[in-house]
Amino acid sequence: MSAAPSLVHVNRQKASVERCPGRPRLVAWVTAALLVVPNTSPCALTVRFVDSDEAQALNFQYRHKNYATNVLSFPYEAPSWPDEHPLPDEPTYLGDLIICLPVVIAEAAAQQKTVPAHTAHLVIHGVLHLLGFDHETVADAEAMESREIAALHQLGFANPYLELNE
Repeated sequence: MSAAPSLVHVNRQKASVERCPGRPRLVAWVTAALLVVPNTSPCALTVRFVDSDEAQALNFQYRHKNYATNVLSFPYEAPSWPDEHPLPDEPTYLGDLIICLPVVIAEAAAQQKTVPAHTAHLVIHGVLHLLGFDHETVADAEAMESREIAALHQLGFANPYLELNE
């Protein structure tokens, strides 16, 4: 595990009627995800909490799937400019996470988890996607899940995958 990043900036957007986690909690969850990834530099990201209509529209627009999903990750790809050198103290912008609270709440109830534990898991999962991790192969899924489990453990949350399989 790597050292904590010196700067984590989370832009929290609330576009849901549901109660959303506060920025300090989000910073803790993002930091936990960053601690299980080597060579993390100071970073920033946006976490937007939405209702089902917006999540469904975004999922359809970007993934061609016509349903509201729990989390969407949009990694930021910086344009390349000639002779551009990032400022040393400037955080790397990772991208945007969209969290659909009605889906998260329903899933937490169905899986007998607390809403904060499930939301933390999805934020961590989304941050790992922003950092380039995926679960397209069994090996990739295992590598990603082990990082999620380690990050959640740091926060005092149980392994979400054991709970699903028991």
